[in-house]
Amino acid sequence: MKILVLNGSPKKKSDTFRLTDAFLKGLNKNNENEVHIVNVIDKKISPCRGCFGCWSNENGRCVIDDDQNGILDLYKDSDVIIWSFPLYCYGMPSHLKAVLDRTIPLVKMKMVKLSDGTVRHEALADFSKIHTVVICGCGFPKWEGNFNGLKTMCKMGFVNPDIVCVPETPLLNIPEAAMVADPLLARFEKAGEEYASKLSLSEETVAALEQPMIPAEAYIQNVNRL
Repeated sequence: MKILVLNGSPKKKSDTFRLTDAFLKGLNKNNENEVHIVNVIDKKISPCRGCFGCWSNENGRCVIDDDQNGILDLYKDSDVIIWSFPLYCYGMPSHLKAVLDRTIPLVKMKMVKLSDGTVRHEALADFSKIHTVVICGCGFPKWEGNFNGLKTMCKMGFVNPDIVCVPETPLLNIPEAAMVADPLLARFEKAGEEYASKLSLSEETVAALEQPMIPAEAYIQNVNRL
């Protein structure tokens, strides 16, 4: 399989990418997949201009001359795409959102109504063959609603994505928290193995990956001591 990882963390030492790296170890346990990791922060990706030049050309290319067309080439040729990023203001970081916004050259202006009543643009790329995984971490403890906006966007924007949202991820880069962080990393590696065999994650697996490492009150108290 061809696996594209879009790493949206702006930091070299990324909490969220530690989870993604563990997932990749399980997913590519037998080293039989082609893995391409794009550190988006290092790329030149301009915002979408809304010019619709791509819809005039219908060639799957953006008219802006930057690094996005290289990502589009990888995107449409991938079997699995992993979007890995920290939660920013209840959504994606802006540099990664620019990548998502500029996938518009992969669809046409023409609209089609699906059997469930939703409306989509007709595709230029074969999205049915692309499997999507979203791995998002955040510095909040788990509380009702902190990932809701992101989950809605991903469910609308991707085809049947597997979405994993993890609270308390700063603990992953604190040596004293290894006793709770290491078991989570091990679960992510195991989840990668599950995904390799099924190209999906069970609800039970996702629930285990999203389980907070420590109670919310203890986490808040530790953050407030810093």
